[in-house]
Amino acid sequence: MAIKVLYTLCLALLVALFVGSGIAAFYPAPKQPEWPNRLQQSQPITPESTTADRARQKESDRLQRRFERDQKKFQRLSASYNRDVSMISLLAAVAILFISLTLLKKIMLLSDGLLLGGALTLIYSIIRGFAGDNDMFRFIVVAVGTAVTIAIGYVRFVRPPAESS
Repeated sequence: MAIKVLYTLCLALLVALFVGSGIAAFYPAPKQPEWPNRLQQSQPITPESTTADRARQKESDRLQRRFERDQKKFQRLSASYNRDVSMISLLAAVAILFISLTLLKKIMLLSDGLLLGGALTLIYSIIRGFAGDNDMFRFIVVAVGTAVTIAIGYVRFVRPPAESS
């Protein structure tokens, strides 16, 4: 019995990791801009500063503005990316849960592992949805997650089994 529980947990974790790593492999995240090293070396301008010091400071200011612009662009792209990943993983979770409750319902060991893996993928989707930076989207993802969880609970634990003929 213990080996079956361990197998179910292992399958569940692998299913969730499969979805997450698949998304990362085929839909890479935007790259965060790197802080320009030259900004760390700049000295403050004083009345005694030379023309070269002022030129370096001007260049540092330009690099700082460019970095801040790139950082804002990255934050927008990252929020959009997290919403996309949330939707992809939500669809994957629903598909996995559907397979678990329909196609594999007679093979309980696989069904349980996929059911738990789908639930973990659903949680992953909700977490990524919270990083999406949009309150309405967060609400929709949580609402879908709640509805799917209630439906699974009913189908798996409450609904009487269909009578065999």
